[in-house]
Amino acid sequence: MKKWILVLALLIPTAAKANTITPQFTQGSMNSTTTTTQVINETITTTVEGGDLTTWSGSNIHIDTNSEGIAGGIAVDAQVFEIVDTSLPWTLETVTRAAGTIETVIEVRDITTNSTTTSLSVFSQ
Repeated sequence: MKKWILVLALLIPTAAKANTITPQFTQGSMNSTTTTTQVINETITTTVEGGDLTTWSGSNIHIDTNSEGIAGGIAVDAQVFEIVDTSLPWTLETVTRAAGTIETVIEVRDITTNSTTTSLSVFSQ
């Protein structure tokens, strides 16, 4: 029986009362400054891939398609280049590149951002 009275007493709603607080000031202000720093570290890796390449260019030169050797010619891979007129200047440029990675670029950079926020709050009663 005592338990039921205790349970009923706990279930009955009662009003909560608080004392009124009156501030001792009528006006005021507050300054606030917030400073933040953000640092971003990033690394960018770029890889350039390419196919195989074989080219040639030149002046006063041609490919000898009838030659079986390099007698009197310049051999590059399976081609034999011959100078057309030996009394004149000549140039020959050959480029041979296998398929695969041509270039890898690694770029590392740091980005730093500083931010300052200042606020003023004014209040009165």
